[in-house]
Amino acid sequence: MGARPFPLRSMPVAVPPGPDAVPDPVSAAAAERVILALDRPDAASAVALATAIPALRWVKVGLELFSAAGPEVVLLLRECGLRVFLDLKFHDIPATMAGACRSAAALGAELITVHAAAGSDALRAAQEGAAAGAAAADLVPPTLLAVTVLTSWEPARFAAELAIAEPVETYVSRLAALAAAAGVGGAVCSPQEVAALRAAHPEPFALVTPGIRPAGAATDDQRRVMAPPEALAAGATQLVIGRPISAAADPARAFAACCAGLT
Repeated sequence: MGARPFPLRSMPVAVPPGPDAVPDPVSAAAAERVILALDRPDAASAVALATAIPALRWVKVGLELFSAAGPEVVLLLRECGLRVFLDLKFHDIPATMAGACRSAAALGAELITVHAAAGSDALRAAQEGAAAGAAAADLVPPTLLAVTVLTSWEPARFAAELAIAEPVETYVSRLAALAAAAGVGGAVCSPQEVAALRAAHPEPFALVTPGIRPAGAATDDQRRVMAPPEALAAGATQLVIGRPISAAADPARAFAACCAGLT
């Protein structure tokens, strides 16, 4: 018997009508490109936000939500028909990385982050653990995403505080190549590094980019940012967007605006 597919919402779904509602439905192709960061303090508020956006397909569960709500929040979101990016950035010895990814895959997370700086042995162990966890749960294996350099780093501070002489973009390329050689299926990087990484790593190697801000939006604590259409044009596979959607007065409308023009 083959692995069970993940439950999915039907698409496309129109944005609920209102005085300022976006008239056109969000296409399935566009919705697949955008991952909503559920940076919420508890499961109830996270689910409330996600279910307020009918066209939403992907959500990101990070450290804040996972620490508060535990593994059950992944199962709860999947029961809502959502696909889950589990962004816990595992970084440990190989055996621990393997066990963590085994457990995460068994929950049904389809994207899982691991730090490339953990090294090739740990990355290979993580990949093997994820495959084993998915197989044990009769699920499709997840894609591991190697974290390169966090988008909150500024180049000057990166060099000064970490004593790394290489430019950020060179260090990112080095870590992405390490991950690809270890069999990891993709990387997380800032939008500014996407074009160079895509040239070096053609699809199906996934490039998922945080630091996405629609034109005119506040950059908050992100330092290396780009608008959604430009990030996709540069070679990104999927875009992680948080506050421009979650902090909006109408999250469904904000989500539709972020999806406009994406394919």
